Amino acid sequence: MNEKLIRTGLSFLMLATLTIQSFTQSNPALFGFDNASSSTQRSLEARFDALLSANNLRDWMKRLSARPHHLGSAYNKDNADFIVSLFRSWGYETKLEQFEVLFPTPKTRIVEMTAPERFTLRLKEPAVEGDPTTAQQNEQLPSYNAYSIDGDVTAPLVYVNYGIPADYDELEKRGIDVKGRIVIARYGGSWRGIKPKVAAEKGAVGCIIYSDPRNDGFYQGDVYPKGAWRGEHGVQRGSVMDMPLYPGDPLTKGIGATKDAKRLAVKDAPTLTKIPVLPISYSDALPLLRNLDGAVVPDPWRGALPITYHFGGKSPTVRMKLDFNWDIKPIYNVIATMRGAERPDQWIIRGNHRDAWVNGADDPISGLVALMEEARAVSELSKSSWKPKRTIIYAAWDAEEQGLIGSTEWVELHADELRSKAAVYINTDSNGRGFLGMGGSHTLEKFINSVGRDIPDPQTKLTVWERTRANQVVNGSAAARDEAMNRPDLRISPLGSGSDYTPFLQHLGIASLNIGFGGEDGGGSYHSIYDSFEHFTRFADPRFAYGVALAKVCGHATLRLASADVLPFEFTNFADTVGVYATEVSRLADTMREGTKATNQITNNGSLKAVQDPTLTFVVPKPLEEVPFLNFAPLLNAVAKLNASAKAYQTAAGNRPGNNAAAMELDRALYLTERELTRREGLPRRDWFRHHIYAPGFYTGYGVKTLPGIREAIEQRNWREAEGQIVIAAQVIEKYAAEIDKAARLAK
Repeated sequence: MNEKLIRTGLSFLMLATLTIQSFTQSNPALFGFDNASSSTQRSLEARFDALLSANNLRDWMKRLSARPHHLGSAYNKDNADFIVSLFRSWGYETKLEQFEVLFPTPKTRIVEMTAPERFTLRLKEPAVEGDPTTAQQNEQLPSYNAYSIDGDVTAPLVYVNYGIPADYDELEKRGIDVKGRIVIARYGGSWRGIKPKVAAEKGAVGCIIYSDPRNDGFYQGDVYPKGAWRGEHGVQRGSVMDMPLYPGDPLTKGIGATKDAKRLAVKDAPTLTKIPVLPISYSDALPLLRNLDGAVVPDPWRGALPITYHFGGKSPTVRMKLDFNWDIKPIYNVIATMRGAERPDQWIIRGNHRDAWVNGADDPISGLVALMEEARAVSELSKSSWKPKRTIIYAAWDAEEQGLIGSTEWVELHADELRSKAAVYINTDSNGRGFLGMGGSHTLEKFINSVGRDIPDPQTKLTVWERTRANQVVNGSAAARDEAMNRPDLRISPLGSGSDYTPFLQHLGIASLNIGFGGEDGGGSYHSIYDSFEHFTRFADPRFAYGVALAKVCGHATLRLASADVLPFEFTNFADTVGVYATEVSRLADTMREGTKATNQITNNGSLKAVQDPTLTFVVPKPLEEVPFLNFAPLLNAVAKLNASAKAYQTAAGNRPGNNAAAMELDRALYLTERELTRREGLPRRDWFRHHIYAPGFYTGYGVKTLPGIREAIEQRNWREAEGQIVIAAQVIEKYAAEIDKAARLAK
């Protein structure tokens, strides 16, 4: 028996032991409840679970994904009216909130190879027999990247792998300059909008993005319709708005895009791309890649097409011509409210977007129908003697796909009221068969772990929490395996961007969660005409069992937050996590210092040049600036204070306020703590992003950067800024700790 099998067997044995122990324990009081109210709450949740029906999810998905429903389309508005009618029938105070936003759509899309031979790309996804909605060609948006600028450029083509900064470092070593060239990058490695952003910074005049089958196609599994994966003609649409600067309507940064809002001119909008960009299929990419000249790319750059991958630089020559309608279009957010009986000015907000690039059965309808069924069941509960203590708001956001526009405009318009009243935001998006994914504010980590422990997994006899832990034990890294086995709670993921939690968490500092299932639902339909009811019901969640599971997880979370005696915020897990981040940024500086020293040594002594193939071009990089020793003492002292404050609140939280007024005051102190992690000045060069613990990376897009001001300054080798950001982060954490102390005094 090999070592890996032994480790796996031991891990399962330990996991089984822990599982047995967990089942033998009596049901403890729920987090935020006393023993008596816990019993009442568990009974309420059992009634909620019994009300859920997978048939409703199936029927609503079939209805909502029956036609393309992108921003501005007739069926998008029809869907909004349908959802409004349902929420009103369930007894919610429901309204449509309208905004007016910039939405470009293509007039002209031409990509052609002009030399060494002439070839015009197809730029079209064909219908699939047996999947009727794929044939709705007249209603479908063509494949394109929203917020690309217009352009007509002809230039030689260069392959840039994923098109992230590290790839351009490799090109520089090879003596390849993309200035004046069109680049072709494969999807992956970063959010798509980073690719044209970096290409423009490097002097490229155009950007083509394609889906390589190694990442998203036949290399992964059978392609649609035989299997779930992307076929040769599938194209991933998507926004390339520079969202790391700010999401939402490009013309109305920081204010709601109402009809009378003051707008920038389109030419002045900073989040539009600087060069034209277009996505293509791997069928269209193949002739372009086949004709690339130059040296063969390194192994990590090679995809799965039947060619040898080259860098290019002189051949082939490609023309891109893009022209767009730059229209202002209406969008419609569905907002449904159930007012709290005792604490109506404390809001629990639950959201999922409803717009799609085409039919969008998976993205976003799979998450939306779970939210709708959750809301229907909650409304049934409210017809009995139960009423929520706190106000529950359900939102079906429009225009998420273009850049989180619907949620961002709503948050910006209602910012003052949300700062005062919003306690928690819970987000969902796509959902499918597999493992529970939990991300968000670590003040809610213990809470959402406790919810997951109570939800049965549809495919096993475990809870969804236990199955997720088992996945981390067996398939996680060594560090993740160790934590899953020894830490009481699974560590939830920090949030970067990519869905509608962003304006709540990172702009206003509202504690947020992002929840979903996946990992066993295949792939390949993302942002294409093949994201259909037929595809979803064959491959993603055929019985809608995980849609019901999602409704249970988020429904229990919403019900507990709305009904708890005291809001279930907890700070020791957060303090532990921030301590991990502080250690990471300190080690990052140390690792860069050691790496810089080693790189400069082999560069200066000639070793790096000596091992290169003399027949190939290699440009010896310039020596790097040495990494100074940064003063992390302010940060480490602040983390120590945070840990002390978190433990003090944990001790005090055993008490319960004796009356509703005292409980309301404590609640308010708890949910306002997250606001203290923001600064109105925001992060360097992007003031819209105000949270100093979590932010999307400037060069990752969706991918999170924790302690972002410090981490990105170090990564960019801006040492003076890093020193300043250490002090700022320390001040933020100390202010946050002081608010925890305030909550502890109230709890006593």
